[in-house]
Amino acid sequence: MDEELVLLEEQLATAHADIERLQAQLAEARAKQAEHESRLKETLRQLEAARGDLTAAAAANAAREEEVSRLQAQLAAVQDERREAVSRYREAALAREPDVPADLVAGETVAELEASLAQARQTVAQVRQHLEQQAQALRVPAGAPAREGPDVSDLSPAEKIRLGLRQA
Repeated sequence: MDEELVLLEEQLATAHADIERLQAQLAEARAKQAEHESRLKETLRQLEAARGDLTAAAAANAAREEEVSRLQAQLAAVQDERREAVSRYREAALAREPDVPADLVAGETVAELEASLAQARQTVAQVRQHLEQQAQALRVPAGAPAREGPDVSDLSPAEKIRLGLRQA
């Protein structure tokens, strides 16, 4: 029986060693599990934070898009008002200067209209000056021309006598 007892004690010692080894492995596995759970919790916390940031960014983006739309509408309204003001200015300038042809005055801004109006004034002045010069060149004095006799300075005395007898 001693042999059996020794054998049983050896088996018991081996079993205790196995239990200690298994307990160490279990402790190691539990530590790894705790570490993984901790990492999982941190990852989930980061995911929730990222989702919150994403939601906030989406809301901010929507607000910016709304602001852009509002500003675009304001810009369109201001551009319409500017076009209307430029059109009214053009009409007033043409009414103030009826000699300037309307088709010579164009522009999208007041500055462009002013430049166009100045060019049109210059064109009208040049045409007017040209017409006045042509009228001066074609001007005929009123009434009959002054009567003058023929130039007799180059005639001989005999020709002068004949001319005088013919006129008498």
